[in-house]
Amino acid sequence: MDLGLNGKTAFVAGASSGLGRAIAKELLQEGCRVAICSRRQDRIHDAALWLREVTGCAVDHILPLVCDVTKEQDIRHAIDKTIKAFGGLNLLVTNAGGPPTGLIDDLDAKTWRSALELNLISTINMCRIALPALRVSAANHASILMVSSLSAKQPITSLYLSNVSRAGVQGFAKGLSEEIGPEGITVNTILPGYTKTDRLSHLSESLNAQTGTPIDEIEAGWAASSALKRIGTEDEFAAAATFLLSARASFITGQAVVVDGGAVKSIL
Repeated sequence: MDLGLNGKTAFVAGASSGLGRAIAKELLQEGCRVAICSRRQDRIHDAALWLREVTGCAVDHILPLVCDVTKEQDIRHAIDKTIKAFGGLNLLVTNAGGPPTGLIDDLDAKTWRSALELNLISTINMCRIALPALRVSAANHASILMVSSLSAKQPITSLYLSNVSRAGVQGFAKGLSEEIGPEGITVNTILPGYTKTDRLSHLSESLNAQTGTPIDEIEAGWAASSALKRIGTEDEFAAAATFLLSARASFITGQAVVVDGGAVKSIL
């Protein structure tokens, strides 16, 4: 299937590892030029080298950028550099690391604000800043994909910060899809379930420290919660994300697509 992505330009946030890097890899393999960003120069540089090696892409098809997505000026600079390097922008992938775990008595006001800045406000700012360039590209395909979490659809105990901030992303995405849909720009969210990433390893370690439950039992419980009885892979998630960004998904917008092996049990 030709996804119609060859020659398109993408900006992928939070791409030094995990799901963001996996999406960048899929987009490069489809012929996109991709800007990737992370807070740390060393990590994003290493990610760019890894992506060039595994995809065989041309050096000028990947642009590593240092950007703290909680800082509006960093986002603006990164988007501007992407447009300058590649001549425009077709695809925006908003993504950031997950907030810490904790129950209500563990989380003070500063922690709540930090989580909302990381997962909700950063998403809003990336969309606001990238939108003028996406509007220019809309006639030749433009799409926004927000990486969220299944916790937005099925809240998870001890993930208060994620439950709340991700739900906010869902509300923003739905409203934005209605506003810019007439301009031909699609807006969707993608909700990963339990997927084998560094973030998941950190989460299991955190839960082990809080509860004393062995890590292998925690991960076995996650696997058992899905219909497929296993934890997903980064590549499986990235394949779904790339389709949603593609021209073949041009009539899909305003949707929250769960990629979780059947962990969410709601009918709709």
